[in-house]
Amino acid sequence: MPIFTTPFASLELLRQPHQPNEPLQAFDAADEYLLNHLHEQGLRAEDSLLLLNDSFGALACSLAGRCQVTSSSDSHLGFIALENNLAGNGLDRDAVRFLPSSETPQGPFDWVLIRVPKTLALLEEQLIRLHGQLAPGARVVAAAMVKHLPRAAGDLLEQYIGPVQASLAVKKARLLLATPEAKAAPHSPYPTRYRLDKPALELINHANVFCRDGLDIGTRAFLPHLPRHLDARRVADLGCGNGVLGIVYALGSPQAQLTLVDESYMAVQSARENWAAALGERPATIRAGDGLAEQPAGSLDLVLCNPPFHQQQVVGDFLAWRMFQQARAALVTGGELWIVGNRHLGYHAKLARLFRGVEQVAANPKFVVLKASK
Repeated sequence: MPIFTTPFASLELLRQPHQPNEPLQAFDAADEYLLNHLHEQGLRAEDSLLLLNDSFGALACSLAGRCQVTSSSDSHLGFIALENNLAGNGLDRDAVRFLPSSETPQGPFDWVLIRVPKTLALLEEQLIRLHGQLAPGARVVAAAMVKHLPRAAGDLLEQYIGPVQASLAVKKARLLLATPEAKAAPHSPYPTRYRLDKPALELINHANVFCRDGLDIGTRAFLPHLPRHLDARRVADLGCGNGVLGIVYALGSPQAQLTLVDESYMAVQSARENWAAALGERPATIRAGDGLAEQPAGSLDLVLCNPPFHQQQVVGDFLAWRMFQQARAALVTGGELWIVGNRHLGYHAKLARLFRGVEQVAANPKFVVLKASK
């Protein structure tokens, strides 16, 4: 296992979900650059430090016990990785306070270290929430690998924090150092909203929701072909995003018991608000989770899924494959997994390795809707 070595610690770190023979590390040169900069500038035990988007806990584990550390992220998988990596390195779990990104960190903070996220709307919302949370003389430093650092990230730091100085690149990583200055309280453009015609719904979308400005084309292809059942069914919307698949299914199946789960806290926040707006007090389980990992075996009749094909900047089908495996374990015999996917991803062949019957329900030039029966 690769060792992450910085002036603060030497650690063994794992990504989440963990894959056998994991080809990727749980840290990179941008994490190393941030920690080296922090060490050079001097970190005091009494400092209050906020970490934003520390994907697998490399920063938090390095700084645990060295000052007051709060880590905020939109990833439940990131939270699991943080807990596992703290435990795996013999570090006190209470040395790091974790806060989901659906909540606003409460300062004042002397340091804010930011890993620039893939979704710049998330960065913008996080910077907006820093207003009034910085201590006098606070320092705000963002980091990314150069290939993943858009110019707009610096523009957002300058807009909401203050003047920005870019560092030299080191090991293909770069820092953006922002000097806080007094600014008027900003107005957040999030959440956004859009409307569906059939069925008539207005959907709320918090900053890190996929396709927050309109219905994504995969879901648009899926909705007309959702199954309908008038009898009681136990149904999960796996990777629910803003909850649209589960909500539309529930509207057509009034007896169904729905579980909506996503690893994004902002997605879950959006799904809860959208469910309440569309279905009032009708009971449902809506939670952040590692897919269906916590779902009892044989407890579902139907799983609906528009699976992701990336984790942050890493593209691949490993998350989708894991979700298919979780769905199979959670379904009763005779239960069904319905998915939508890009044609070129070849999900039909992958599902056939897990399910006895795989049928194509619908297709267009870009997407296929598949039903897999256990």
